[in-house]
Amino acid sequence: MDIPAMRASFAKATATGDEAPLYFYSHLFLSHPETRKMFPVSMAHQRDRFFHALGEVVAHVDDLDRVVPMLQALGRDHRKFGIVPAHYPAAGASLLATLRHFDDEWNPALEKDWSDAYGLVAKVMMEAAEAASDQPPWWDAEVVSHERRTIDTAIMWLRPEPGFSYQAGQSISLESDVRPKLWRYYSPANAPRPDGLLEIHVRAYDGGPVSTALVRRVGPGDVLRLGPPMGHIAFDQESDRDLLLVAGGTGLAPLKAVVDQVARYGPARRVDLYVGSRTEERIYDRAALEELGQEHPWLTVTFAVSHDDLSTLEQGDIGEVVARHGPWNSRDVYVAGPPAMVEDTTTRLLKDGLRPERLRSEVFAPSRLGPSLDGEVTQ
Repeated sequence: MDIPAMRASFAKATATGDEAPLYFYSHLFLSHPETRKMFPVSMAHQRDRFFHALGEVVAHVDDLDRVVPMLQALGRDHRKFGIVPAHYPAAGASLLATLRHFDDEWNPALEKDWSDAYGLVAKVMMEAAEAASDQPPWWDAEVVSHERRTIDTAIMWLRPEPGFSYQAGQSISLESDVRPKLWRYYSPANAPRPDGLLEIHVRAYDGGPVSTALVRRVGPGDVLRLGPPMGHIAFDQESDRDLLLVAGGTGLAPLKAVVDQVARYGPARRVDLYVGSRTEERIYDRAALEELGQEHPWLTVTFAVSHDDLSTLEQGDIGEVVARHGPWNSRDVYVAGPPAMVEDTTTRLLKDGLRPERLRSEVFAPSRLGPSLDGEVTQ
């Protein structure tokens, strides 16, 4: 396979912005109308997903240790949409049609390379889906509590059906009857517990169809659906090094789960948790974190604000504050939060000498704008 040529071809499609995803789904729905029912009424939120996942594969196609587990996780995850082996050739044909449409230098050799590559991708995903056939495609989970911490942030506790399992730091997708067929990823804020409960942090964004529903419409007694867990920032349980955890916004959730993992299961080590916010009042889980710090002498929690001159907390962007307290080169480091915060923090840490293999990060960003709760399409 000519990987550079395939990457160049894919870059031409992605350079068109929305046009390539729109072409792909239009081709898929016209050639295979039976697939339309698998997707939400509004495609505003969904249409980027396929090309984003494909972009990850294209970017790392020469790193099989990274790509294969990602494809296996996608294969297991796609079972929740009702995808069966017969759907993979349909998607492949539409993908080739899309790439061909946007590449003025398309040729038979490139078509063969893409066809072969997609065949391998589909094979890995289908095999993973088949291996998971003894598990349900999703699990129901009852909302047992729902607390609004700020005007746009809520913490929910969910009770999944028996058999649902995950690891600290992983993400799970949620779907609500308020927004059917729209799934959004959230990271539990606790390690696995004997009672199976999950702590979920949600921040509503204007036009964010799922997050807005979860914060403003969902309440105790409602039932959500959970997809299988995905790797994302999964905690390395084999390491016993001290930890540096850096959180912004609801990126706090997976890092709080890491703290809980250490508290419940060890091994004992020093943990420094830094939590950044624009203003002091938006630190939505402060009381719980301070309680954890008092309960566990191995844990130090530091809060910082970037746009609150009246606050007595540390001042500055959280990456800047973390760098002031370094160096952290002997630690395993986990960073989660908004894109700019993750980029700034990881750049500073690597510049200061942190080894890349000791750094794990996850970006928490709002999804594409979609219909409001009243049905108005916002974008």
